[in-house]
Amino acid sequence: MPRIALVTDSTACLSAASAAAHGVTAVPLEVIVRGAPHSEADPATGGLLVAALRAHETATTSRPTPEDFAAAYRAAAEGGAEGVVSLHISAELSATLESAELAAKDAPIPVRVLDSRTIGMALGFSVLAAAEAGRDGEHDLDAVADIAAKRSATASAFFYVDTLEYLRRGGRIGSARALLGSALAMKPLLHMADGRVEPLEKVRTSAKAIARLEEIAVERAGGDGSSVEIAVQHLDAAERAEALAARLQERLPGLAGVTVCEVGAVIGAHVGPGVLGVIVAPG
Repeated sequence: MPRIALVTDSTACLSAASAAAHGVTAVPLEVIVRGAPHSEADPATGGLLVAALRAHETATTSRPTPEDFAAAYRAAAEGGAEGVVSLHISAELSATLESAELAAKDAPIPVRVLDSRTIGMALGFSVLAAAEAGRDGEHDLDAVADIAAKRSATASAFFYVDTLEYLRRGGRIGSARALLGSALAMKPLLHMADGRVEPLEKVRTSAKAIARLEEIAVERAGGDGSSVEIAVQHLDAAERAEALAARLQERLPGLAGVTVCEVGAVIGAHVGPGVLGVIVAPG
């Protein structure tokens, strides 16, 4: 157990192997499909969600309980950690942070609960950076929390959605609601801004929207990409994601690599199949 433990939630989209390798505990949210709850940590949940959404069925999401987080904090203490940094999905999008804050009040060791103000691998990259800092013994609890907060604040999340309908249903659309009336013939590009999903640009076709997403990522990466980490995320659009990742790697030869992964089922329930996102995080 590292001296400063890292706890996050499953919306960080960290693989079980990556979380384990970095000593990170990811507390899972749930997706409710056909009235039954399914843990986001279950690899089968993503496929179940996609099938339900493709069949025009409704899916909702549920945050972890305070006890879920309390158990994670107790485990960290029992493993020898001196403190915990608990970094989570934007409070504008989920009440997960509230559960973590409630659990932290009675934790056996100090816990710093932070709102990342973002989602997906923008959160995931921040968690991994903080976990590395917490392992070396050179950073105290406040220093690791500061690293987590700064990495989250500088990460950018851009994404294309086939339709705004899923965001509208879940109420996570922010001021992008203004796009609804004009979106019938448009393909919106969205981004995370101050913890909310906000409109970025409107493009007329899917192909042009994805090309513009690529340009935005290259612009944000700057130079040859050697100073950033990039992830391409999707839901049920692996071929499109791999193609975009290959183009970004070619245009940014300084990248150590591009992480390609599906968004978790909780994010997927709110954006729908076909979503394509790019995360650019300073290294």
